[in-house]
Amino acid sequence: MHPALSVILFTTASGAGYGLLFLIGLLTGTPLLPESRWFALAAFALSLGAISFGLMASTFHLGRPERAWRAVSQWRSSWLSREGIASLATYLPAGALAILWVFYGRTLPWLGWLTAFMAVVTVYCTAMIYASLKPIPRWHHPLVPAVYLLLGLMTGTLLLQALLALFSHMPVRLPWFAIFVLLAGLAAKLAYWRSIDKAEPRSTAESATGLGALGRVRLLEAPHTSENYLMKEMGHAIARKHAGKLRWLSIFFGFLLPLLLTLLGLALPPLLAAGAVVIAALSGLAGVLLERWLFFAEAKHAVTLYYGTAAV
Repeated sequence: MHPALSVILFTTASGAGYGLLFLIGLLTGTPLLPESRWFALAAFALSLGAISFGLMASTFHLGRPERAWRAVSQWRSSWLSREGIASLATYLPAGALAILWVFYGRTLPWLGWLTAFMAVVTVYCTAMIYASLKPIPRWHHPLVPAVYLLLGLMTGTLLLQALLALFSHMPVRLPWFAIFVLLAGLAAKLAYWRSIDKAEPRSTAESATGLGALGRVRLLEAPHTSENYLMKEMGHAIARKHAGKLRWLSIFFGFLLPLLLTLLGLALPPLLAAGAVVIAALSGLAGVLLERWLFFAEAKHAVTLYYGTAAV
């Protein structure tokens, strides 16, 4: 598939924003978060800002962005519509919680829990936009929703860790939770890559054309004299050697470096620890950007079987 920048930014930014919002909502009213209104302002500005940026970026992948509002009309059958409705609905409890905390210094745990629940629902809907597409075997995979949820939680945890360090409020348990989530996210992603690399093709040129009984099917002549939408969006090719290098880079920046910096943060003085966890958050986001690019670039749509691809 063609890895559109708008969709990569959407899934990365919104995933991190919802991950952070989930943790803020879940931990509202507990000693793990400071009561400071300035912290609340920074936390909600970062989480809702990342979510809003991601949602706006996603509209640029539409043919007619000004008609994006129509996407919510097909909620009975479309995960895209469900994601749109869930994302808009999440603003209600999150906005109410932010207003109460920032302007009145009050927190309502049940409102935080509702915000956390809606954040999970929205990320799950985002993942299902891709996991529900049977013509793309690498997306129609049971690990896709788990990876989306774990990477959103991972980047959200790294952002929360950085925020708390900057506000000189770092619970001892949070870095260890960040380490756990980093390891869980890495394990899920490696399992996904291993699964798709070893998976048998679901469709071939022979099965797609129904000519398998006659022998091997190959393309005699291209269906079009010039590149069209299908070939641009569905037939993007990436050399396996480059994919391997990018996988290692995404592992290093997305998981290993944040893990190392989080461990260092436990041993360093507060000022240096804050710098370490801020870099860890930035590194994690960069790694997830690479992971998202690969997620789209390595996918093959079944329609490419009619354009020369042997199997998908």
